[in-house]
Amino acid sequence: MSSFIIYPAIDILGGKCVRLVQGDYSQETIYNDSPLKVARSWEEQGGTYVHLVDLDGAKAGHPVNDAIIGEIASKLNVPVQVGGGLRTLADVERLLSLGVSRVIIGTAAIEDRAFTEEVLGKYGDKVAIGIDARNGFVATRGWLETSEVQAEVLAKELASKGAETFIFTDISRDGMMQGPNVEAIVSLAKASGRTVIASGGVTRLDDLKALSKHHADGVGGAIVGKALYTGSIDLNEAVTVIG
Repeated sequence: MSSFIIYPAIDILGGKCVRLVQGDYSQETIYNDSPLKVARSWEEQGGTYVHLVDLDGAKAGHPVNDAIIGEIASKLNVPVQVGGGLRTLADVERLLSLGVSRVIIGTAAIEDRAFTEEVLGKYGDKVAIGIDARNGFVATRGWLETSEVQAEVLAKELASKGAETFIFTDISRDGMMQGPNVEAIVSLAKASGRTVIASGGVTRLDDLKALSKHHADGVGGAIVGKALYTGSIDLNEAVTVIG
């Protein structure tokens, strides 16, 4: 298994780099008018992979910020992964053609299993399944809705269909600076038998240390958002210590 990877996050809304609290579009903080400038900053600070979320796309049900995403993918020297509104094979292929290294399928993993299995079959390791959970149940449509499907059940099913990577977010921890739900993350990794990237709640360097201790259990990395923007985690230091 490869090394534990820290994924600095860039959430794009209205063409700007923002952060939301628990996925609430009414609780938005704008951190920078240029997502590209932020992406370059993360690369300069030692980031080896960048995580992009098209928040407009997540809400609309189809990618919206292709131009910005393509610009970032083409101008960085590190890979990028992108999620937000990917519901059709054409959307997936368009983003991959823009230079995106990995696409993230979220809502469609619940609502369109045939599409999800088709994408997994065709693109394999270029696909991650985003599982966003609220009280253990999968949330969809930019976290605006909660399904009746349990996160671990979904992970097991999709692992059997070829999913190799999951991105797990405990919505209750996202943007709250309270630390990640390590127990749930490790449990999902063990249940699926696949690599899980942790997302939501990473607040301090110690959180990354705690997650990286479970690398052998399948926890392959962590997405860090708000903590980087507020300065509570220094990316260069984190990459040096953890990565």
